[in-house]
This record gives sequence, structure tokens and C-alpha cells, in this order.
Amino acid sequence: MIQLSIYTTLGCHLCAQLEALVVTLANQDVSLHHLEISDDDALVERYGIRIPVLVDSDGVELDRGFDLVRLSDWLRDRGWLDEASLAALTTPPESASPVGAHQRSGRRFLG
Repeated sequence: MIQLSIYTTLGCHLCAQLEALVVTLANQDVSLHHLEISDDDALVERYGIRIPVLVDSDGVELDRGFDLVRLSDWLRDRGWLDEASLAALTTPPESASPVGAHQRSGRRFLG
């Protein structure tokens, strides 16, 4: 199980986005320890404009982890990235013809 901490504050939508991405991209279960910064002036000073900040068990921090490239690189460096999940998030869906579409004399019509 991957043990991570996240510096956050109540109502942080970017923090929620990061949590969802971590769970989606990790190749194993993730345990997130939430560290509320609003209760501590020193934490507000240090992390106030940087949250969410993800921290691994060695204390290595990742600012702006909600950026998919930064997060996937960070997880990959630790051997925690599920490459198939990353591909599913980054590969555009194949374009399909609309249902009921047909072609006549070189023109396309919707059924």
C-alpha cells in the first residue's frame, strides 16, 4: 500500500482533484493522510499558496500534483504509476460515425 500525506484545507477543490488522480493512477491501493494547514500558522505560511502538496514517506514533496504530467512523472519515479490508467486518461476516444449515419453519392446523412 502506498502511504502518502497531502497538505490541504477545507473546501480545496484542487486537493479533491489530486486525490482522485492519485487513486486512479496508482498501481496499488493508496492511503492518504490529510494534513489540515488552516489550524497552524506555520503551515499556512509554508503551504498556503502551494496546496495541494503531496508528500511521500521519504518527505519528498510534489507541488501542483493535480497537473497530470507532473503527477504521473512523480508516481513513475517511485514505481507507483499504472501506465494503463495513464493511457486511458490521455488517449482520445476513437471517433465513430454517428448512429444511423449512412452515405449516399459521396454525402453523409444522419438516419
